[in-house]
Amino acid sequence: MKINQMKKDELFEGFYLIKSAELRKTRAGKDYLAFIFQDDTGEISGNLWDAQPYNVEECVAGKVVHMKGRREVYNGTPQVNQITLRNTREGEPNNPSDFREKPPVNPSDVREYLEQMIFKIENAVWQRVVRALYRKYDKAFFSYPAAKTNHHAFESGLAYHTATMVRLADAIGDVYPQLNKSLLYAGIMLHDLGKVIELTGPDNTEYTVRGNLIGHISLIDEEITKVLMELNIDDTKEEVILLRHVVLSHHGLLEYGSPVRPRVMEAEIIHMIDNIDAEMMMMTTALSRVDNGEMTSRIFAMDNRSFYKPNLK
Repeated sequence: MKINQMKKDELFEGFYLIKSAELRKTRAGKDYLAFIFQDDTGEISGNLWDAQPYNVEECVAGKVVHMKGRREVYNGTPQVNQITLRNTREGEPNNPSDFREKPPVNPSDVREYLEQMIFKIENAVWQRVVRALYRKYDKAFFSYPAAKTNHHAFESGLAYHTATMVRLADAIGDVYPQLNKSLLYAGIMLHDLGKVIELTGPDNTEYTVRGNLIGHISLIDEEITKVLMELNIDDTKEEVILLRHVVLSHHGLLEYGSPVRPRVMEAEIIHMIDNIDAEMMMMTTALSRVDNGEMTSRIFAMDNRSFYKPNLK
Protein backbone atom coordinates (compact mmCIF):
# COMPACT_ATOMS: atom_id res chain seq x y z
CA MET A 1 0.00 0.00 0.00
CA LYS A 2 1.26 3.47 -0.90
CA ILE A 3 1.70 5.99 1.90
CA ASN A 4 -0.88 8.36 0.43
CA GLN A 5 -3.42 5.50 0.38
CA MET A 6 -3.12 4.70 4.09
CA LYS A 7 -6.30 5.38 6.07
CA LYS A 8 -6.59 6.31 9.74
CA ASP A 9 -6.65 3.30 12.10
CA GLU A 10 -6.37 0.82 9.22
CA LEU A 11 -3.78 -1.95 8.91
CA PHE A 12 -1.37 -1.85 5.97
CA GLU A 13 1.67 -3.58 4.56
CA GLY A 14 4.09 -2.85 1.78
CA PHE A 15 7.63 -1.91 0.83
CA TYR A 16 9.07 1.41 1.96
CA LEU A 17 12.38 3.25 1.96
CA ILE A 18 13.88 4.19 5.32
CA LYS A 19 14.58 7.88 4.79
CA SER A 20 16.01 8.34 8.28
CA ALA A 21 16.54 6.18 11.35
CA GLU A 22 17.53 7.65 14.71
CA LEU A 23 18.23 5.68 17.88
CA ARG A 24 16.54 7.32 20.88
CA LYS A 25 15.67 6.47 24.48
CA THR A 26 12.31 6.48 26.21
CA ARG A 27 11.87 8.17 29.58
CA ALA A 28 12.38 4.75 31.11
CA GLY A 29 15.75 4.50 29.38
CA LYS A 30 14.79 1.88 26.79
CA ASP A 31 16.07 2.12 23.22
CA TYR A 32 13.71 2.77 20.33
CA LEU A 33 14.18 3.69 16.67
CA ALA A 34 12.49 6.81 15.30
CA PHE A 35 11.95 6.40 11.56
CA ILE A 36 10.80 8.40 8.61
CA PHE A 37 9.55 6.04 5.89
CA GLN A 38 9.17 7.13 2.28
CA ASP A 39 7.77 6.01 -1.04
CA ASP A 40 7.10 7.88 -4.27
CA THR A 41 3.83 9.31 -2.87
CA GLY A 42 5.15 10.83 0.35
CA GLU A 43 6.59 10.04 3.76
CA ILE A 44 5.39 9.15 7.25
CA SER A 45 7.03 8.78 10.66
CA GLY A 46 6.94 5.80 12.97
CA ASN A 47 8.71 4.28 15.97
CA LEU A 48 10.02 0.78 16.60
CA TRP A 49 9.81 0.28 20.36
CA ASP A 50 12.20 -1.88 22.37
CA ALA A 51 14.70 -1.80 19.53
CA GLN A 52 17.30 -4.56 19.69
CA PRO A 53 20.93 -4.23 18.53
CA TYR A 54 20.17 -6.19 15.36
CA ASN A 55 17.33 -3.73 14.57
CA VAL A 56 19.74 -0.82 14.88
CA GLU A 57 22.27 -2.57 12.66
CA GLU A 58 19.80 -3.62 9.95
CA CYS A 59 17.34 -0.70 9.82
CA VAL A 60 19.48 2.06 8.36
CA ALA A 61 18.70 5.06 6.19
CA GLY A 62 18.70 4.37 2.47
CA LYS A 63 17.46 0.78 2.81
CA VAL A 64 14.18 -0.63 1.47
CA VAL A 65 12.23 -2.81 3.93
CA HIS A 66 8.92 -4.64 4.09
CA MET A 67 6.66 -3.20 6.80
CA LYS A 68 3.36 -4.13 8.41
CA GLY A 69 1.59 -1.79 10.79
CA ARG A 70 -1.32 0.50 11.54
CA ARG A 71 -1.69 4.08 10.34
CA GLU A 72 -2.67 6.33 13.24
CA VAL A 73 -2.83 10.02 14.13
CA TYR A 74 -0.99 11.18 17.26
CA ASN A 75 -1.25 14.79 18.41
CA GLY A 76 -2.57 15.66 14.98
CA THR A 77 0.37 14.02 13.21
CA PRO A 78 -0.09 10.96 10.94
CA GLN A 79 2.26 8.12 11.86
CA VAL A 80 2.60 4.36 11.65
CA ASN A 81 2.49 2.24 14.80
CA GLN A 82 2.58 -1.43 15.79
CA ILE A 83 5.13 -1.92 13.05
CA THR A 84 7.05 -5.06 12.12
CA LEU A 85 9.95 -4.85 9.70
CA ARG A 86 11.91 -7.35 7.66
CA ASN A 87 14.54 -7.22 4.96
CA THR A 88 13.45 -7.58 1.35
CA ARG A 89 13.78 -10.97 -0.30
CA GLU A 90 15.02 -11.93 -3.72
CA GLY A 91 12.65 -10.68 -6.39
CA GLU A 92 11.01 -8.07 -4.14
CA PRO A 93 11.37 -4.29 -4.69
CA ASN A 94 14.64 -3.05 -3.23
CA ASN A 95 15.88 -0.17 -5.40
CA PRO A 96 15.87 3.01 -3.25
CA SER A 97 15.46 5.28 -6.28
CA ASP A 98 12.04 3.72 -6.96
CA PHE A 99 10.81 4.93 -3.57
CA ARG A 100 11.93 8.55 -3.68
CA GLU A 101 9.47 11.36 -4.26
CA LYS A 102 9.47 12.48 -7.87
CA PRO A 103 9.29 16.11 -9.00
CA PRO A 104 5.82 17.26 -10.15
CA VAL A 105 7.16 17.99 -13.63
CA ASN A 106 9.67 16.33 -15.96
CA PRO A 107 13.21 17.55 -15.09
CA SER A 108 14.01 17.85 -18.81
CA ASP A 109 11.14 20.34 -19.17
CA VAL A 110 12.55 22.34 -16.26
CA ARG A 111 15.97 22.38 -17.90
CA GLU A 112 14.51 23.51 -21.23
CA TYR A 113 12.52 26.30 -19.58
CA LEU A 114 15.49 27.68 -17.63
CA GLU A 115 17.73 27.55 -20.70
CA GLN A 116 15.14 29.61 -22.56
CA MET A 117 14.85 32.13 -19.73
CA ILE A 118 18.62 32.65 -19.54
CA PHE A 119 18.34 34.20 -23.01
CA LYS A 120 15.92 36.76 -21.53
CA ILE A 121 18.58 38.12 -19.18
CA GLU A 122 19.35 41.25 -21.17
CA ASN A 123 22.27 42.45 -19.06
CA ALA A 124 25.41 40.88 -20.54
CA VAL A 125 27.31 40.68 -17.25
CA TRP A 126 24.47 38.96 -15.41
CA GLN A 127 23.92 36.51 -18.25
CA ARG A 128 27.63 35.63 -18.45
CA VAL A 129 27.80 34.96 -14.71
CA VAL A 130 24.67 32.79 -14.74
CA ARG A 131 25.87 30.83 -17.77
CA ALA A 132 29.30 30.22 -16.27
CA LEU A 133 27.92 28.91 -12.99
CA TYR A 134 25.24 26.78 -14.64
CA ARG A 135 27.92 25.18 -16.83
CA LYS A 136 30.06 24.51 -13.76
CA TYR A 137 27.29 22.91 -11.69
CA ASP A 138 25.00 21.60 -14.42
CA LYS A 139 24.63 18.00 -13.26
CA ALA A 140 24.27 18.82 -9.56
CA PHE A 141 21.84 21.71 -10.06
CA PHE A 142 19.38 19.61 -12.06
CA SER A 143 19.50 16.63 -9.68
CA TYR A 144 19.84 18.04 -6.15
CA PRO A 145 16.94 18.70 -3.79
CA ALA A 146 16.37 22.26 -2.58
CA ALA A 147 16.66 21.17 1.05
CA LYS A 148 17.25 18.20 3.34
CA THR A 149 13.75 18.63 4.74
CA ASN A 150 11.00 21.27 4.47
CA HIS A 151 10.42 22.46 0.91
CA HIS A 152 11.30 20.76 -2.41
CA ALA A 153 13.23 18.06 -0.54
CA PHE A 154 13.22 15.65 -3.48
CA GLU A 155 15.42 14.83 -6.44
CA SER A 156 15.56 17.77 -8.91
CA GLY A 157 13.72 19.91 -6.35
CA LEU A 158 16.34 22.66 -6.55
CA ALA A 159 15.85 23.22 -10.28
CA TYR A 160 12.06 22.90 -9.96
CA HIS A 161 11.97 25.50 -7.15
CA THR A 162 14.15 27.83 -9.20
CA ALA A 163 12.03 27.47 -12.33
CA THR A 164 8.80 28.08 -10.42
CA MET A 165 10.27 31.24 -8.92
CA VAL A 166 11.29 32.45 -12.39
CA ARG A 167 7.72 31.87 -13.62
CA LEU A 168 6.35 33.90 -10.72
CA ALA A 169 8.86 36.68 -11.34
CA ASP A 170 7.95 36.77 -15.02
CA ALA A 171 4.27 37.24 -14.16
CA ILE A 172 4.91 39.79 -11.41
CA GLY A 173 7.21 41.74 -13.73
CA ASP A 174 4.31 42.08 -16.19
CA VAL A 175 2.12 43.59 -13.47
CA TYR A 176 4.88 45.88 -12.16
CA PRO A 177 6.91 47.09 -15.17
CA GLN A 178 9.13 49.19 -12.87
CA LEU A 179 10.88 45.97 -11.86
CA ASN A 180 13.98 44.91 -13.79
CA LYS A 181 13.06 41.44 -15.05
CA SER A 182 16.64 40.60 -16.01
CA LEU A 183 17.81 41.20 -12.45
CA LEU A 184 14.92 39.10 -11.13
CA TYR A 185 15.77 36.20 -13.45
CA ALA A 186 19.50 36.29 -12.76
CA GLY A 187 19.08 36.65 -9.00
CA ILE A 188 16.58 33.80 -8.80
CA MET A 189 18.68 31.50 -10.97
CA LEU A 190 21.63 31.98 -8.62
CA HIS A 191 19.95 32.44 -5.23
CA ASP A 192 20.01 28.79 -4.13
CA LEU A 193 22.77 27.47 -6.38
CA GLY A 194 25.07 27.29 -3.35
CA LYS A 195 23.01 24.33 -2.17
CA VAL A 196 24.94 22.09 -4.57
CA ILE A 197 27.87 22.74 -2.21
CA GLU A 198 25.85 22.93 1.00
CA LEU A 199 24.17 19.52 0.53
CA THR A 200 25.55 16.07 -0.27
CA GLY A 201 23.13 15.25 -3.10
CA PRO A 202 19.73 13.63 -3.76
CA ASP A 203 20.51 10.33 -1.99
CA ASN A 204 20.30 10.34 1.85
CA THR A 205 20.72 14.11 1.79
CA GLU A 206 22.86 15.61 4.54
CA TYR A 207 24.75 18.86 5.06
CA THR A 208 28.40 19.01 4.06
CA VAL A 209 31.00 20.53 6.37
CA ARG A 210 30.95 23.71 4.28
CA GLY A 211 27.16 23.64 4.35
CA ASN A 212 27.08 23.47 8.14
CA LEU A 213 29.85 25.98 8.79
CA ILE A 214 29.40 28.49 5.94
CA GLY A 215 25.94 28.06 4.40
CA HIS A 216 24.64 28.30 0.85
CA ILE A 217 24.28 32.10 0.74
CA SER A 218 27.93 32.78 1.52
CA LEU A 219 29.00 29.85 -0.66
CA ILE A 220 27.24 31.13 -3.79
CA ASP A 221 28.55 34.67 -3.23
CA GLU A 222 32.03 33.18 -3.15
CA GLU A 223 31.31 31.33 -6.41
CA ILE A 224 30.05 34.53 -8.05
CA THR A 225 33.23 36.32 -6.98
CA LYS A 226 35.39 33.55 -8.48
CA VAL A 227 33.53 33.76 -11.80
CA LEU A 228 33.91 37.53 -11.90
CA MET A 229 37.67 37.10 -11.59
CA GLU A 230 37.75 34.34 -14.23
CA LEU A 231 35.75 36.50 -16.67
CA ASN A 232 37.80 39.60 -15.81
CA ILE A 233 34.68 41.53 -14.77
CA ASP A 234 35.14 44.54 -12.50
CA ASP A 235 33.43 43.70 -9.19
CA THR A 236 32.98 47.41 -8.37
CA LYS A 237 30.44 47.88 -11.17
CA GLU A 238 26.97 48.70 -9.90
CA GLU A 239 25.43 45.89 -11.94
CA VAL A 240 27.71 43.41 -10.18
CA ILE A 241 26.92 44.84 -6.75
CA LEU A 242 23.18 44.62 -7.50
CA LEU A 243 23.43 40.98 -8.54
CA ARG A 244 25.36 40.04 -5.42
CA HIS A 245 22.93 42.04 -3.27
CA VAL A 246 19.76 40.29 -4.48
CA VAL A 247 21.41 36.92 -3.88
CA LEU A 248 22.84 37.79 -0.46
CA SER A 249 19.57 39.29 0.80
CA HIS A 250 17.10 36.65 -0.41
CA HIS A 251 16.41 35.25 3.09
CA GLY A 252 15.11 38.67 4.02
CA LEU A 253 16.25 38.91 7.63
CA LEU A 254 19.66 38.72 9.27
CA GLU A 255 18.39 36.12 11.75
CA TYR A 256 17.38 33.91 8.80
CA GLY A 257 20.89 33.87 7.38
CA SER A 258 21.12 36.85 5.04
CA PRO A 259 24.09 39.15 5.78
CA VAL A 260 22.07 42.13 4.48
CA ARG A 261 18.36 42.93 4.22
CA PRO A 262 16.80 43.68 0.81
CA ARG A 263 17.47 47.29 -0.19
CA VAL A 264 16.31 47.33 -3.81
CA MET A 265 12.86 46.41 -5.15
CA GLU A 266 14.04 43.32 -6.99
CA ALA A 267 15.70 41.95 -3.84
CA GLU A 268 12.48 42.34 -1.86
CA ILE A 269 10.44 40.66 -4.58
CA ILE A 270 12.87 37.72 -4.83
CA HIS A 271 12.62 37.24 -1.06
CA MET A 272 8.81 37.29 -1.26
CA ILE A 273 8.67 34.90 -4.22
CA ASP A 274 11.06 32.52 -2.45
CA ASN A 275 8.74 32.43 0.56
CA ILE A 276 5.62 31.96 -1.58
CA ASP A 277 7.00 28.95 -3.42
CA ALA A 278 8.60 27.38 -0.35
CA GLU A 279 5.44 27.72 1.74
CA MET A 280 3.15 26.54 -1.05
CA MET A 281 5.28 23.42 -1.44
CA MET A 282 5.34 22.73 2.31
CA MET A 283 1.56 23.15 2.62
CA THR A 284 0.86 21.10 -0.52
CA THR A 285 3.12 18.29 0.68
CA ALA A 286 1.62 18.21 4.18
CA LEU A 287 -1.96 18.30 2.87
CA SER A 288 -1.27 15.45 0.43
CA ARG A 289 -0.55 13.19 3.41
CA VAL A 290 -3.89 13.58 5.16
CA ASP A 291 -7.51 12.85 4.27
CA ASN A 292 -10.25 15.43 3.77
CA GLY A 293 -11.44 16.75 7.11
CA GLU A 294 -8.06 16.17 8.82
CA MET A 295 -5.37 18.52 10.06
CA THR A 296 -1.81 18.17 8.83
CA SER A 297 1.11 17.64 11.13
CA ARG A 298 2.69 20.85 12.38
CA ILE A 299 5.07 22.48 9.91
CA PHE A 300 8.07 23.72 11.86
CA ALA A 301 9.22 26.14 9.15
CA MET A 302 5.77 27.79 9.14
CA ASP A 303 5.66 28.83 12.79
CA ASN A 304 4.80 25.26 13.79
CA ARG A 305 1.27 25.62 12.41
CA SER A 306 -0.89 22.77 11.15
CA PHE A 307 -3.31 23.17 8.25
CA TYR A 308 -6.81 21.84 7.66
CA LYS A 309 -7.74 19.96 4.50
CA PRO A 310 -11.31 21.06 3.69
CA ASN A 311 -13.89 18.34 3.25
CA LEU A 312 -15.14 19.80 -0.02
CA LYS A 313 -16.16 18.03 -3.21
